[in-house]
Amino acid sequence: MSDSDTSSGGGGGSERVPGRERRRFPGISSRAYEHPADRSALVALRKLTGFDTVFKALSGLLPERSLRLLYLSDSVRVSDRQFAHLGDMLRDACYILDLDKVPAMYVTQDPRPNAMCIGMDEPIIVMTTGLVELLDEEEMRAVVGHEVGHALSGHSVYRTILLFLTNLALKVAWIPLGNVAVMAVVTALREWFRKSELSADRAGLLVGQDLRASMRGLMKLAGGHHLHEMNVDAFLEQAEEYEAGGDLRDSVLKILNMLPRSHPFTTVRAAELKRWAAGRDYQRIMDGHYPRRDEDKNTSVSDSFRESANHYAESVRASKDPLMAFVRDVAGGAGDLGSKLREKFTGGGGAASSDRSREKSQEKPQEKPQDPSQPPQGGPEPDLP
Repeated sequence: MSDSDTSSGGGGGSERVPGRERRRFPGISSRAYEHPADRSALVALRKLTGFDTVFKALSGLLPERSLRLLYLSDSVRVSDRQFAHLGDMLRDACYILDLDKVPAMYVTQDPRPNAMCIGMDEPIIVMTTGLVELLDEEEMRAVVGHEVGHALSGHSVYRTILLFLTNLALKVAWIPLGNVAVMAVVTALREWFRKSELSADRAGLLVGQDLRASMRGLMKLAGGHHLHEMNVDAFLEQAEEYEAGGDLRDSVLKILNMLPRSHPFTTVRAAELKRWAAGRDYQRIMDGHYPRRDEDKNTSVSDSFRESANHYAESVRASKDPLMAFVRDVAGGAGDLGSKLREKFTGGGGAASSDRSREKSQEKPQEKPQDPSQPPQGGPEPDLP
């Protein structure tokens, strides 16, 4: 599926833009673009027998039906007659990611730029007017791809649960320890959902196939429509300064600032997406080498968790955050302390102890003088008389 020809660039020249000709990924599995932490959680949930059945049974307790009626009655449903350009982008995104059923999409009046994909049985996508008015065509294409990525991964189910539990936490706040228990689950879900947003950013790039448009869209979410006043390189430098700057107090404040959020900070999202786009995984997908959906049932949970653990370990090693540097120092100091304790309780241990043991094992036993009346050791026995 392709769009009508467009031209861009200065001086009257034209160039090929992603809206004209983009790659399609038949049968692509969401594992191809999911963040390791997001993927390991989803693989484990999909392996649980009856998991989908249980949550669909809970759908009667969740406000999904109410939300659908609310958007149907008080928002504009995207179709060939309403917001037709968004409908074209939605069908195009589903075609590229090979999503069989096109989700329903609504535009709702809200000056704050936002979009979400929710729903237990069938996902629905909601865009605010603030977002529609803020982004140009290619930037919006990446956002639509982002939400279709949520749908393909099944994130809409867990997003709906997160909304329900967040509302529940407010209702049970007066119950002793009730709010604490619910908020513990909400906090864990938010941590997972922040990683799922990084996954969906990657899906948006696979749909739009224009990194510059994805970067522009994230900058506009942070700074508004004054794009001529912003610079991608300077924006990414903010992410590096945010990660590396300050001391341990700032590291703690970063964590506290992040806890109530469902999305990572915008500069961090931009840096993560640029890093993924420059890596081998993205290029392999663009070359047609990616996991297929029909292989999902054979995915190993342990392998997914191992990959997630390796990713976090590498993140800690590569991080410039003062707290992460402190963790590395503590871990290194613990290793040195362990070596010293081993030496203490093994009599010096280490290489010197091993050398001494090796020297003892190589010493020859002292030979006793031979009794003339006895036969030589190791020789033939004497003949009997």
